[in-house]
Amino acid sequence: MRKTTLLLASVMLAFVPALAQGQTGKIHGHIQDPVGVAVADGIVMLTTDGKTPKYTFNTDAGGNYTGDGIAPDTYSLLLRRPDTPKDKILDQIDNVKIVAGQDLLLDDDMGRPDYISKMSPEQRKQVEEVRKKNSDVMKENAQIKNLNANLLQARTDNKNKNFAEAETLMLGATQAKPDASVLWYELGVAQSGLKKFDDAAVSLKKSVDLDSASKKPNPDVQGSADNALGEVLANQGKVPDAAAAYEAAAKVNPTQAGMYYANEAIVFSRLNQPDATAAAADKAIEADPKRPIPYYLKGQALINKASVDPKTQKIVAPPGCAEAYQKYLELAPDGPFANEAKSVLAEMGQTVKSSYKASKK
Repeated sequence: MRKTTLLLASVMLAFVPALAQGQTGKIHGHIQDPVGVAVADGIVMLTTDGKTPKYTFNTDAGGNYTGDGIAPDTYSLLLRRPDTPKDKILDQIDNVKIVAGQDLLLDDDMGRPDYISKMSPEQRKQVEEVRKKNSDVMKENAQIKNLNANLLQARTDNKNKNFAEAETLMLGATQAKPDASVLWYELGVAQSGLKKFDDAAVSLKKSVDLDSASKKPNPDVQGSADNALGEVLANQGKVPDAAAAYEAAAKVNPTQAGMYYANEAIVFSRLNQPDATAAAADKAIEADPKRPIPYYLKGQALINKASVDPKTQKIVAPPGCAEAYQKYLELAPDGPFANEAKSVLAEMGQTVKSSYKASKK
């Protein structure tokens, strides 16, 4: 759509004879077009004959202009832009009185009724259409600003375990903007914290579906949602479905696969699922071999299948169990489970390698 008002490029100031200090005046103001957009490169001219500019000033990026050193007189303000034909102007304001020692505020709002009335019917229609679109955009921006504020608050509430407050905020947010996957994710986290697992599963699946169908899918959002969904499904006793959710998280966001699988192992360990724990720990170790907790969880899962040698009364653990505990101690010699790992190894008749000793503090 062709704009009915034009923006101006910078020009040189017109030469004006200097007057004695105190005998000149100033002018400043703001220029905006019929749809309310600042004229960022306007040329503002003051003339006494309606044609020849005696003073010329330029608007800045915000549509503002200033001018000083103006001889007291009554002028007409003319507005042009670089591509305005020489015999044309964009706007004119008459009876501009400059008084010595005073700074006149004079805005030029081309959305005023008398300016609009001079447009053709088609131009007026275009202006109204643009105004409506701008109004809709401003309303949407205001809504987004409010939703972002609520989202940040919900994240803080979830972090502080204020799950009920977070759920209330995100229920309203998802109703206001049901196509925003991140809102559904935060809602699911809150519902999971409240142990509303059925609701949480629905919200988190919604988050995944919306993001995967968007024009610019966000791996962090999908990965986080699948990761949270895995915990929800595990809490519902749906172990295979939970494992599939964690697998989906690792697939969509492979850079965080180690963390997702480690979370999977933690959740299954907490729910006393040793086989699922060991499987998740192996995946976590493969994805990130420097992360210590999966080794501990693997050892803990395997020790559940240990037996006791009736002759030596020592623990006989499945293959890989001692190695997992040893590796944990290598990576976290003074970690939170170091003493437990050493105790288990001792009961197995294993010697803790000296290189795994706790670091000095």
